[in-house]
Amino acid sequence: MPEYLNLDELLDITRRKKDPAFILILDGIEDPHNFGAILRSAEASGVHGVVIRKKRQVQVTETVAKVSTGAADLVAIARVANIAETISRLQDAGIVVIGVEIDGKRLYNEPDLKQPTAIVIGSEGFGMSRLVKERCDEIVRIPMHGEINSLNASVATGIMLYEVLRQRR
Repeated sequence: MPEYLNLDELLDITRRKKDPAFILILDGIEDPHNFGAILRSAEASGVHGVVIRKKRQVQVTETVAKVSTGAADLVAIARVANIAETISRLQDAGIVVIGVEIDGKRLYNEPDLKQPTAIVIGSEGFGMSRLVKERCDEIVRIPMHGEINSLNASVATGIMLYEVLRQRR
């Protein structure tokens, strides 16, 4: 299993990269298969690091590691006690924090994602917690045209991560 980092160590990694910061924050992902798939997408899209909660969030387990097909060992993962406080620290470091929810004001591809960015994805059943949502600089939405009003957390993550990658290329 990988060794978890603290937020300062993750920020040091982002500073050493030649690209603007690219961080993924997971606010309460509970399904190990989703977490593994998210780590796989994070590694493939060049995320500098993933932030997870220490509690009420799936940790890196054997299932997560297996589903991630090795990404759990390659992606820097920081565990924090409080996501809302972490968002404030990232903002203080010049990182724009964008949450993804069904009620976002703008579409996911409208913000400038070339700047130092952290993307926040909420839990499968509840989305982002209220305080986390309030701390985000902006909430965006992924358009839905069917009758189901939400995407799987790993699918929404993939869409957002690849929008960052698309804009930065």
